[in-house]
Amino acid sequence: MPHTVDFETVSTAGLESSPVADALAGLRANEARYFKNKYDHVFTVEPAGDVQPTIDWVHRILEEERGIVIGSRPLEATAFQVENIRWTYVFYENGLSINVLYTVDDGGKRAVGFKLSDGMEIPEELSSFKFARQKSKLAGTIRGSYFVIKNEY
Repeated sequence: MPHTVDFETVSTAGLESSPVADALAGLRANEARYFKNKYDHVFTVEPAGDVQPTIDWVHRILEEERGIVIGSRPLEATAFQVENIRWTYVFYENGLSINVLYTVDDGGKRAVGFKLSDGMEIPEELSSFKFARQKSKLAGTIRGSYFVIKNEY
């Protein structure tokens, strides 16, 4: 069952098993605030077990594009479309958030983004990426990186 992410009262619901649950909850809330402010979209998530095809799609892109296999357990995920962009998010137990921005129109932007929760180490499978830092009132310091998707999914 979908759970609406509240960015005014940040909750760790669904993320309790993460060693950085508070920071990951802040990161998730930060994403919810972005979508509410930019698109007036309510950001919801579901337990990983309920949205396995969504997670499989993200993992397929990672594997086929860059040979990346995420070692951490997915906790929650969501997929939705705003305007002509399909967005997919997966939140992992280690504090990692992966999002896929996939423009539906041919020739549009398509990329995979990685965000690391405050306090987590860079996972070994992402050690080749350079991470930029940004400050967030909800999430502390977020480190992020991305790559452009070259194939069709």
